[in-house]
Amino acid sequence: MNILITGGAGFIGSNFIFHMRKKYPDYNLICVDLLTYAGNLSTLASVLDKPGFKFYKADIADRQAVYDIFEKEKPDIVVNFAAESHVDRSIEEPEVFLRTNIIGTEVLMDASKKYGVKRYHQVSTDEVYGDLPLDRKDLFFTESTPLHTSSPYSSSKAGADLMVQAYHRTYGLNVTISRCSNNYGPYHFPEKLIPLTIVNALHDKPLPVYGEGINVRDWLYVEDHCKAIDLIIHKGEAGEVYNVGGHNEMRNIDIVKLICKHLGKPESLIQFVTDRKGHDMRYAIDPTKIHNALGWLPETKFEDGIKKTIDWYLNNKQWWEEIIKGEYRNYYDKMYTNR
Repeated sequence: MNILITGGAGFIGSNFIFHMRKKYPDYNLICVDLLTYAGNLSTLASVLDKPGFKFYKADIADRQAVYDIFEKEKPDIVVNFAAESHVDRSIEEPEVFLRTNIIGTEVLMDASKKYGVKRYHQVSTDEVYGDLPLDRKDLFFTESTPLHTSSPYSSSKAGADLMVQAYHRTYGLNVTISRCSNNYGPYHFPEKLIPLTIVNALHDKPLPVYGEGINVRDWLYVEDHCKAIDLIIHKGEAGEVYNVGGHNEMRNIDIVKLICKHLGKPESLIQFVTDRKGHDMRYAIDPTKIHNALGWLPETKFEDGIKKTIDWYLNNKQWWEEIIKGEYRNYYDKMYTNR
């Protein structure tokens, strides 16, 4: 089996590669990544020179480059993790998100159609559904929830999802889509809430929290997400969407306080900053469909997953210390200074 994994040098993609190599040692894994700011080749250091793994630096929106890779590697399955994913960045530069998330997806599906790929899987997000009110704990996102986006990022992902479904209906391409809640775990780029809080707390720097920190997210340990995608690409039904949620709803402020407690840092480090434009209030996924159809349930309780995640950052300082230098430092200052 040849599986082409785009965005494999990023957070979730790299964890998926590690999961697949461990579970399916006979599979050939082909990683395609442009190595933009969130892609880190050092993340893949343990597999780069191993048999059954190949890496290509390429832009998924570059049609010729993508076709050349498909021609050479002849993938059976394509899993598309490649995406611009940070909401704040999408507010600053929407065009970049449209190119990667929509045009890139279209190019990958054209290649999949042209070269006879057996299954194309699109990794999407619960953010395509918009948000839920804080005072309606009985409401959850299901696969039939209407798309109602809030940011250029979520709009670009929703556009890609619609394109994937159109390719299934128009061309008969064998596709599946998964929409996940917020992931956390090893190799998470430190612009996102949990790794940002861990890294800043370790340096006794302010811990920026948007607004009052009452926004609620459903947190999913990345390893559980990888297991869900594994099931979908092997056993999922063509044309179907599967919601993948963690059953771990937490307020942002409570997560920051929990990390402070675990690291023995004072809550006085918390610094409330001007809220994000169009900030969604609550995400909550109902994963009943994937449980009933494929037997998947999240295995990692948040209290266990967050401890493992914090310990990973404590034990892998060299990985994130290299990242927080240079361009990321400039971006961080722009986003959080004087807010």
